[in-house]
Amino acid sequence: MAVTEPAPVELPPAHEGILRRQDLRESAARTYARSLPIVPVRARGMTIEGADGRRYLDCLSGAGTLALGHNHPVVLEAVRKVIDSGAPLHVLDLATPVKDAFTTELFSTLPREFADNARIQFCGPAGTDAVEAAFKLVRAATGRSELLAFTGAYHGMTAGALAASGGATDVRVTRLPFPHRYRCPFGAGGERGADIAARWTEYLLDDPKSGVPEPAAMILEPVQGEGGVNPAPDSWMRRMREITRERSIALIADEVQTGVGRTGTFWAVEHSGIVPDVMVLSKAIGGSLPLAVIVYRSELDLWQPGAHAGTFRGNQLAMAAGAATLAYVRENRLAERAGTLGARMLAALQALSADHPSIGDVRGRGLMIGIELVDPEAGPPTVTAENGSAPPPDPALATAVQQECLRRGLIVELGGRHGAVVRLLPPLTLTDEQATAVVDRLADALRAAERSPYRRAAAGPTR
Repeated sequence: MAVTEPAPVELPPAHEGILRRQDLRESAARTYARSLPIVPVRARGMTIEGADGRRYLDCLSGAGTLALGHNHPVVLEAVRKVIDSGAPLHVLDLATPVKDAFTTELFSTLPREFADNARIQFCGPAGTDAVEAAFKLVRAATGRSELLAFTGAYHGMTAGALAASGGATDVRVTRLPFPHRYRCPFGAGGERGADIAARWTEYLLDDPKSGVPEPAAMILEPVQGEGGVNPAPDSWMRRMREITRERSIALIADEVQTGVGRTGTFWAVEHSGIVPDVMVLSKAIGGSLPLAVIVYRSELDLWQPGAHAGTFRGNQLAMAAGAATLAYVRENRLAERAGTLGARMLAALQALSADHPSIGDVRGRGLMIGIELVDPEAGPPTVTAENGSAPPPDPALATAVQQECLRRGLIVELGGRHGAVVRLLPPLTLTDEQATAVVDRLADALRAAERSPYRRAAAGPTR
């Protein structure tokens, strides 16, 4: 049904001034501010209020950081408790009661087989630093330097993390095919495509003339987020675990975005039942504040003191907020809730495709959802066995949908190779009513974008 949101009010001078000064002062590298020209002044749960008085449903959630939404009471109480206690806020890597409580809670959520023989390294405050730490760890432990990564991957913005991401060039990383249901690189799709991808991986590693040196590790995302919300098949995940174990290759699971209940289990690796050698964790584990860690098998703990450090690896407020968030998600079974509600939203969005040929694919896991928009009238389609054909992606339409969503009070992000995937990452505290509103506003935005005369001009360069 159509959503009758009030038209945007005229921006007050203060609002305009803030946006203008941001444009003048901040780096050209800024991203979200370009497509979301709002000035948040208050936030609670899933709702953000802008300086212009408008309210928005936030389906970006700090790129997945806000598992409980904005300013959840248990997070605020945990932070206030530390501040009011007089405890030091900066402690480098010294032991504190706050850190001990966080580590205890984190380990209680991890797969038991993993947690019983694990070590934790506190890293710099961003997930990309934890990825760097994971690479240093496995290289030190194995004496090897090469890495295995996947097409479409995203692991962060520092040099080593970028080298393992999808757009890297001239690096010590061997790129492997990530299985894709909708745009299968082998034209097969489904389980058949995943099987071919696994067979290619095995062949490449065992062929003495492949040109691939013996690697230290394989890094993968159980669901590729920035790559377009592509869930890895569970059977393929198990194959990757077998392949790496049999060849003494460390398996690194990047759970920066998929962790803490996002996909319907507390950790996304639990869907397939695999136990990785290293888990990279950030975003939601800090309860909205900066925190990043790696957890790994104790046998890998061979590096020397100071081998990886960071001035802000002892963020006490983030550890307190993180422990409170982890406990709340666990105690209230929000992972299961995310699985149930996510499946309902996926079904509702998939139903839209009957009336919208521009919806090429709806996919995801739990409350990590992607809608790939396509242009069914442009270019030859890509043939796959499972889906018949996949028309070319339509980044112009996706950009128009994002802007129409914003006009209707809904914040969404774009992703995928061409920026043609509309991404939904709502908080795990999403209510049934909010889920319905998200689908309704998105559907209304899609209808408006499909009619938009400026649709083509809105695209700009693809990502």
